[in-house]
Order: sequence, then C-alpha cells, then structure tokens
Amino acid sequence: MSDTTRRLLLLRHAKSAWPHGVTDHDRPLADRGRRDAAAVGQWLAANRVSPDLVLVSAAQRARETWEAVAAELGSTAEVRVTDEVYDAGAGDLLDVLRDVQEESPRVLVVGHNPGMERLAALLDDGAGASEDRARLQAKFPTSGLAVLDVPGPWSALDPKTCHLAMFVVPRG
Repeated sequence: MSDTTRRLLLLRHAKSAWPHGVTDHDRPLADRGRRDAAAVGQWLAANRVSPDLVLVSAAQRARETWEAVAAELGSTAEVRVTDEVYDAGAGDLLDVLRDVQEESPRVLVVGHNPGMERLAALLDDGAGASEDRARLQAKFPTSGLAVLDVPGPWSALDPKTCHLAMFVVPRG
C-alpha cells in the first residue's frame, strides 16, 4: 500500500442474539459473536491494520462488535456511531464514504448485510485476490472483513475502483 492509497475495511457485525421482545436495532451480540469480534481485533492487531476512522452502525450488535474489536486492537481511532450505516444499502454507504475527510487514510465500517456484501462487490475492480473474492462472493458471514485498497481520494470513490486486498473471517 503506497502513501497515497487509502484502505477501506468493511466489517459485518459479529453474530447477534435474538432475544424475545427486543427490536432489531437493540439486538445484542451472542456469546459466539463476542468471541468472533475479539478474534477480528486480534487479526487486525497481528496484521497491523489499524483504522484512523471507524464508522459504526448505531445498532447494538454493531456497537458491541466495535467495542470487542477495539479492546483487542488497542485502537485510538476516531469513532462515529451513526444511523447512516444501519440498514444502509451499498449506494448509501458509498455516499457516506465519499464524505470522509482525506486526513483519514484507513477507514473501518462496521455494518450489516446485505449492504456490506453489496458494497464490497460494487467497489471491487476484479483484479485482487481471486480466492478471497470467490469466498466473498459465496458468502459474507458475520465477522467477515473485506480489506480494499482505494487508489484515490474518498470523494472520488466509485464502483470498480478498489482492489480487494483480502477477505477474512476470524473466528474466536
């Protein structure tokens, strides 16, 4: 990754619980989700992939995912919890990312499917890691993390302009 390349990390929230009477927005992580989110943080730390800015869905399970990731990563990133990421489609997420300031070269989005999966597919230029792309296209499971290199400014982010560096699904 060059100094001018930005890195976009798309993380689907970890496995959530389905407690009776709890709204979708307020669903917490399941025990497995807490373990898997910690594993994502460990993976990011081991691979020295640390975001400068984190955009987190306001949903409980997404916030808890980031908290578990951050605890393992020791992150000092700026964190924005926003409803703009909750239930957002690929186009909505793309608009959010185009508004990111250039001072943030590494951005992590903690969101939901199908938006995360569709955004990864929309941005991928097809020239990156083919085995990872095949896994990504087959399924973007909970705790799935797509790492994309963005060659230009956030404001110029467009379909098919990013290079899929890797797709991983850390499990705890």
